[in-house]
Amino acid sequence: MTGFIKYLVILMSAFICFNTANAAKREISIIHTNDLHSHFLGFSPNQDYTPETVQDDDTIGGFARIATMIKKIKTQSHGPVLVLDGGDFLMGSFFHMLAREKAFEIELLGKMGYDAVTLGNHEFDLKPKGLAQILDAAQTHDNQPAILLSNMVFSQESAEDDSLEQAFAKGWVKPYTIIEKDGVKFGIFGLMGLDAAEKAPFSKPVSFSDPVATAQKMVAILKDKADIIICLSHSGLNPDKTKSEDELLAQQVDGIDVIISGHTHTRLEAPITVNNTLIVQTWEYGKQMGHIQLTLENQRVQVANYQAIPIDDQIPGDPQISGLIKTYEDQVDQEILKDHGLFFRKIVAKTDFDLKLDTKESALGNFIADSIRFVRKQTATDFNPFADVAIISNGVIRDNLLKGQTNSIQACDLFRALPLGIGLDGSLGYPLISMYITPLELKKGFEVLTSIYPAKGPDYFLQIAGAKFTYNPRRIMFDRVTEIWTGDEENGYKRLDFSRSNKTLIRVTADIYNSTFLKVIGGYTYNILEIIPKDKNGVPLETLSSAVIDGDKTKDGIQELKEWKTPFEYLQSFENTANGDIPKIPSRYAQPLGRIIAEPSLNPVNLVRNGTWVTWTAVGILGLCLCLVLAFILFVRKKFTSKGK
Repeated sequence: MTGFIKYLVILMSAFICFNTANAAKREISIIHTNDLHSHFLGFSPNQDYTPETVQDDDTIGGFARIATMIKKIKTQSHGPVLVLDGGDFLMGSFFHMLAREKAFEIELLGKMGYDAVTLGNHEFDLKPKGLAQILDAAQTHDNQPAILLSNMVFSQESAEDDSLEQAFAKGWVKPYTIIEKDGVKFGIFGLMGLDAAEKAPFSKPVSFSDPVATAQKMVAILKDKADIIICLSHSGLNPDKTKSEDELLAQQVDGIDVIISGHTHTRLEAPITVNNTLIVQTWEYGKQMGHIQLTLENQRVQVANYQAIPIDDQIPGDPQISGLIKTYEDQVDQEILKDHGLFFRKIVAKTDFDLKLDTKESALGNFIADSIRFVRKQTATDFNPFADVAIISNGVIRDNLLKGQTNSIQACDLFRALPLGIGLDGSLGYPLISMYITPLELKKGFEVLTSIYPAKGPDYFLQIAGAKFTYNPRRIMFDRVTEIWTGDEENGYKRLDFSRSNKTLIRVTADIYNSTFLKVIGGYTYNILEIIPKDKNGVPLETLSSAVIDGDKTKDGIQELKEWKTPFEYLQSFENTANGDIPKIPSRYAQPLGRIIAEPSLNPVNLVRNGTWVTWTAVGILGLCLCLVLAFILFVRKKFTSKGK
């Protein structure tokens, strides 16, 4: 009997030790996304998306599919599961047009099981007041995720951000949160990066404090309160490690276990580890989600596994989420699109080919730029084909136009190509402005593509209409454009004299967002590429708002001409399909039209041809340096010669 009791005690002790060991080692799952941009439906195109069935379409993304995967991971996991997003959940589809009134995005994230999200730069596209309205509308929804941002700074001088400051004071946005699940405490904070802040011009007068210093403060607050510290960082990654903000953040701030990165739409298949910090990012628009599996043992966090999960037609959509999204479509039709003579699923064009964006001149870029110039032509009584130019940056063009299974483009597909912005009148969509600049300033504008884009990234690549130009990428920065012609494929092109003496004015049409970057570009280039917008008489504009195009002069006030509507109107100028009244995109847009021509050359003549003071100053400095070197050589030779004598 004594032996049996002893055996029982040993067995119980082993059982207790086994369970204690297991209790000490916890399994944790983190599901993450970023840059969802209101892309509730799989694409492209939306009409091909069939969430109720699998393996019958080529679309990617879709919130219903993401919801299915979240449920699946939660069911299969043996520990706490956290669902997080790295920001820019707003702006990108017709759905965001009711964000201020309905806050569809926040409601859906809550229904899908998200625990916390951060604010990205595009959450500020509707200005501080608009964001405050979204947050207010979200209060009607149950189980919404925690909304976080730790480095937002409110103005003490301006009242323009007071409503957002009040929302922050009410706790609708917090610097950080602590979420406890199954005994594990997660300390989570949100962060706006430097590049993202620069790309949020409509956030003013809100500003953003230094991300690194703020992160250090957050870690100091959370380190004694949480088992795992997570940063939702809308800062991003870059192949150039000196510009990769989230990697630099991890290097400079100790104590962050995981950085959920966003902003740069980077597709990672595996995490990056820097200074014991795990960094992850999952592409864009819900095309991918990440699943981090961690272990927590003796206060040490280790990675057990990571999956980058493609969100495609292998995944059935969650019926509840799909049904909710359908009700949103109906509301958008009734409350927004009906007034524009549109509806969400209206077929607006047919195409035999895909129009895709690229970080070079692209067919889609040609089409969009031509749309802007066409609508300017329709509204201007003094349109000149050789003095009217349209410009748009790649950063504003957000999606391709794909023919899909039916060769049809619906209104929802076309809108996704140009979805961003808010007008001065408070309605959604960037308004177009027309400003006048000199030929030399037009050259400076094109230098953004030759010199700023390589340094600042693909968002700064320009697509143009009404002009074409050549450039030599081997020349000195800010003076690489060698020839410019104005005109178009229909009327032909004429060579433009862009010498300083030519004061002829060129009218440039662009959206107000891109136009606000003129000052940024001027400052970034030490005013070398300074451009001063003017009116038709050459008088500098005091504000860009005074140059907004009036789309209907028969009505009182300014009826803002919206950028997003320009391709809809341009399509009406095309011939219809043979069997109906639907416009067909002409074959000329099947490939780029040859408006931006690189001519790399190290030929000395080509390095200085049509050069401005930038080139000749560099030549002068180089010549002076060569003279100094030659003088030094002659001096040394003379000295040695005299010694030899």
